Order: sequence, then C-alpha cells, then structure tokens
Amino acid sequence: MKKMRKLLRIVFGRTTFFVLFLLIQIGYFFGIVEWLSGYSLYVYAFFDLLGGFLCIYIMNKKDNPSFKLAWMIPVLVFPIFGALLYLYVELEISGRLIAKRAGEIERQSRRYLAFDEAVFEKLENEDRRTANLARYMEKRGGFPIRGNTKATYFPSGQDKFKQLKEELEKAKRFIFMEYFIVEEGVMWDGLLEILERKAKEGVEVRFMYDGMCSLVLLPYHYPKKLEAKGIQCKMFAPIKPLLSTYQNNRDHRKIVVIDGHTAFTGGINLADEYINEKKRFGYWKDVAVMLKGEAVQNFTIMFLQMWNIWEKKPVPYEPYLYQPCLEGKESFSGEKEQTDGYVLAYGDSPLDHEPVGKKVYLDILYEAKTYVHIMTPYLILDDETISALTYGAKRGVEVIIVMPHIPDKKYAFVLAHTYYEELLEAGVKIYEFTPGFVHAKVFTSDDEKAVVGTINLDFRSLYHHFECAAFLYKNRAVEDIEQDFQDTLAKCQEITIETCRKFPLYQKIAGRALRLIAPMM
Repeated sequence: MKKMRKLLRIVFGRTTFFVLFLLIQIGYFFGIVEWLSGYSLYVYAFFDLLGGFLCIYIMNKKDNPSFKLAWMIPVLVFPIFGALLYLYVELEISGRLIAKRAGEIERQSRRYLAFDEAVFEKLENEDRRTANLARYMEKRGGFPIRGNTKATYFPSGQDKFKQLKEELEKAKRFIFMEYFIVEEGVMWDGLLEILERKAKEGVEVRFMYDGMCSLVLLPYHYPKKLEAKGIQCKMFAPIKPLLSTYQNNRDHRKIVVIDGHTAFTGGINLADEYINEKKRFGYWKDVAVMLKGEAVQNFTIMFLQMWNIWEKKPVPYEPYLYQPCLEGKESFSGEKEQTDGYVLAYGDSPLDHEPVGKKVYLDILYEAKTYVHIMTPYLILDDETISALTYGAKRGVEVIIVMPHIPDKKYAFVLAHTYYEELLEAGVKIYEFTPGFVHAKVFTSDDEKAVVGTINLDFRSLYHHFECAAFLYKNRAVEDIEQDFQDTLAKCQEITIETCRKFPLYQKIAGRALRLIAPMM
C-alpha cells in the first residue's frame, strides 16, 4: 500500500503535470514546424532569409560571444525551429515586465545604498585599484563598500548552523531569510521551531524561497502553512508549466538578516546534506560568512528589493536600516583590529545585463600579485574567464582550483573536465576533493582579498540566476578563509594532464558535445 500511494503521488503529483504541460508546449512548437514543412519551398526560403537576418542581429547584440554562438547554431542548423524558438525567447513579455519592475525597485532603494565618502576616500588612499572596483560596484551593481564590519567565517555547514541558531535566538525586531533550497529535515525543522517561536514573541519574520522547491521538495501551498505559524512567506517565481525565459532566472541567493546588524551568506541551503546529517555525495564541503556591522545594510536592502518586486504596496526600507547591536557594541570597540578593512556585500541580477559577480572574480584574477585560490562545485567557463585564469597562471600567479571528486550532477562534471587540459597547459593547478562534494564558492587572493557567496563558476550563476556574495578586503576573516582553503587542499588529489588523458572516451565526447549548449546549462 505504501508503494502504491507513493506511485500515485508521483503519477498525479505537481511535478508530473508540470513536465506533461511543458512537453505539450514543446510538441506544439514541433507541430508548427511540421505544419510549415508542408509548404517546404516557400517556408524554407523564408526561414533561410529570416535566419540570416537573425544571425546578423545576434552578432550585433551586446551579449557574451558564448551566448551568441549557442543561439546561432540552432538558428542555422534547424532554421524553422531555431528561428521560432529564438523569436519566442527574445520577444517574451513577462521577462521584460519583471525586469522593468525590478529596475523601478532598485531606483527607489538607491538612496539607502549611497557611498560613505569617508570610507571610500580612506580606501582610495590605501589602494586605488580596489577603490576602482568599489566605484564600479556602486555605480553598476548598486552596492557600496562599507567599513566597521566584523566578518566571521564558517568552514562547514555544521558550524554555520550552530551559530545561525544562536543568532536567531537573539532576534528582537525582525528576521529576513531568503534561500534557494528548503527541505524538511533536521536543519529546517530546527530553524523553523525558532522562527515560529520568535514570531509568537512579536518578532517580524519574513521568509522567501525559490519556487523550484515546489516541484519536488515542498508542497505548492507551503507558504500558507508558514503564514499560519505567523511567518510571512513567499515563493520566488513559482514554477508554472509554461515555456518562459523568466522561469530560467532562479533565486539562487542565501541570505539571513537579523535586526539589521547581523547577516549570513554563503553556499549553504536549508537541507540536511549541507550539515552532513544526510550523506548524498560523500562529505559535503560548504562554507558561509557572518557579518556584523554596517555592511549588513546592503543585505537588508537586497532582501527587500526582491520581496517588493511582487508587492502592490512595497515594504518601506526605513524601519529596517542598520542599527548597531546593543549587546555587541562593546565588543566592536574592544575588537577594533577585527573590524579594520572593508566589506562589500553585493547582489547580482540577471535582469540588468551587468554581470557584476563575474566582474569581481575577473578583477581579482587580473589584479592578483601572488596567488588566487578558488573553490567551486562547477566549472563551465566562457572565453573571458578562461583568459583571466590562464593569463594569471602565465604571468606567474599561483592559480589553484579545488573541485569536487564526487559530483552531484554528472553532466556538469563531464563538461567541467573538458576545460581541465587547457587550464593545466597554461599553468593553472586543479585539485579534486576526494572525501566528497565541494559546494563552496570561494576566492582568496594575496592574503588581502576574499569572496564568499553563492556565485559558482558557471553560466547559470554568472548570467542567469539572482546571486549574492561578500567581498572582503584587508579584513581579519581573509586569513581564516585562506587557512580553510589550505586545509581543504590537503584532502585533495592533484589532477594532471596525464589524468585528463585517461578520462573515458565517451565522457570526452559527451563533454565536448555539451559545450555547444553550455551557456544554456
């Protein structure tokens, strides 16, 4: 009976219907192509001409060359289907409306994200190049660099989970949480108990998670369950069985803001594998950072910007602006050496066509003097990123990339392998974490700079998803992040060119084929 009930849930579940309706739409596209083929001579002549015009249009767009190539191939090889699909994606209205609304929200919140001129001038006097990056991020990304912020680094999900519970217990005014994955289990149940209790105490609790969870992890109406507990809840872009470019832009961010003075970010979602309560791919290596201080305001505004996109009456920003933690005020002044340096908390939106997450990574690679150390779960690279990585190694910078040895997505792992040999030949060093899966997204450089956040080295993170991160410069936590990298490296095996040549032939062929559609993955 249990097996029968499970089978019925699968057959009549939301995921099944979603896939079914999606397949119907794809079939509809092919049906149009088949119908048009009855008028083959005129139709093919028209679509050959249209394909030529579309290729000229694509070539002249302000877009990444990888995306241009990924679209030109289907337009030229499959003229009817490729042209119709491209026109559908390019002209799709819902994505344009959301982008317009997001732009309005960003402009409304701009005054709360203004430069602190004293902080910027101090940074400019110390390091003009880092100040240039900060200026770019404020103008193009909308987030200023801050001082007076203490960063605490967590080298595992277990460490972050323990500290997060302690900080949530201290909340007196509000709690904001935004996550990509939420799954019922030890981690989420432990946090939900605290959130429910805090809501009963009068703390304002807002929780937002990506709509992808509704497919397999949570019931579609789960927000109503949380609202019954006093928690304001939203799904970001609930999954609907429609072909839509906007549904490709998922909320991949992980943010917690507590009372405006404490924030968390990093790669850790709310599911048991992230704290190694459940073993899926060996040991799950993930990291996070906690901020206390002025940089937290960036995350507060970031959260409210996303929350307000669908609000007819937007939530005001003023009640949630940065206020020093009363019980932490003395420790701030008493640990001044730990608040030296700078923190830039930033978000990256796919709707503004400004890939600031990628630009920060490239800036670190091009400005590095001694080393750049990277942890990433995925390695699906465009030409710019390959050039930055290889150029760094060729000019004598130690560039090391730590990848997982046990992958969560085999297709992504096979695709990543196709970049190995090119990087290794240029002098980039690649290691794989033998105990399991690396989900951390970390850059460290020259004992001065570090990034901890949600941004992977793949097209989805760099171009398609909503992301966030914290850039640290001359902050005490940089030392801890680099030490964790070295500790992780000690548990890795080095990949050589000889290793790459021993990869199975079918994997090499599959990986090379997947590179044709890598920008869409």
